[in-house]
Amino acid sequence: MDIVDVFGVKIHNTSLGDVTDQVDEFLRGDTLKVIYTPNTEIVMAAKDDRNLMELINRGDLILPDGIGLIYGSRIQKRPLKERVTGFDISMKMLEIANKNSYSLYLLGGKDGVARDAANNIEKRYPNVRIAGFHHGFFKGSHIGLVGEKEEQDIVDEINRVNPDIIFVGLGFPRQEMWIDGNRHRLKGRVIIGNGGVMDILSGNAKRAPEIYQKLGLEWLYRLIKEPSRFKRQLVLPKFMLYVLFNKDVIK
Repeated sequence: MDIVDVFGVKIHNTSLGDVTDQVDEFLRGDTLKVIYTPNTEIVMAAKDDRNLMELINRGDLILPDGIGLIYGSRIQKRPLKERVTGFDISMKMLEIANKNSYSLYLLGGKDGVARDAANNIEKRYPNVRIAGFHHGFFKGSHIGLVGEKEEQDIVDEINRVNPDIIFVGLGFPRQEMWIDGNRHRLKGRVIIGNGGVMDILSGNAKRAPEIYQKLGLEWLYRLIKEPSRFKRQLVLPKFMLYVLFNKDVIK
């Protein structure tokens, strides 16, 4: 699979259809595969943190979940095919799971969010087997606490139920840190860090209206809904300035 290097982050140059086929293949395998979905903000954070960059690059599938990555890659004439969001591939995974009666474990969110997401998944995808769920407020490697019993209990539970798919929604960079720190001792076939997907599945949050999605303006919708995100969103123009005035930052 072709790779586009964006500030050192190795993004797979692919489409939602191709990724869906790849995930289907992963789910027929017998080793745990890791999916990360970096957006522009995550790439900019990795640019300044080599450990984070190397962590992301250890993923088996690294998908461009950010319209800025698409525009930037086109400007530098290394165009990514299309934006592949964590939400979209998560929904495709549920469709595959529903078709094949695969099992799913959900980890993350506030107390009750993973449970509500599981209940809604069961209603919409009746053949998906919910293997278990746990909220995201526990002591573990994602917050720099290695060897905590709470984390070990979660790992033991996941391994006991041996799910096909694991959704980890701890937010960036905690979900990526947790996955990387535990992937070697987890059973399963596919694990994905998918941020706020669980909140949407639970009904506690809504995705941007379709018009915002088509125009690549989901970031604007979130900013309107949450003005406190303003400082975080400043990374978007900063990214574009780097792309415009620095050659070979995308290759």
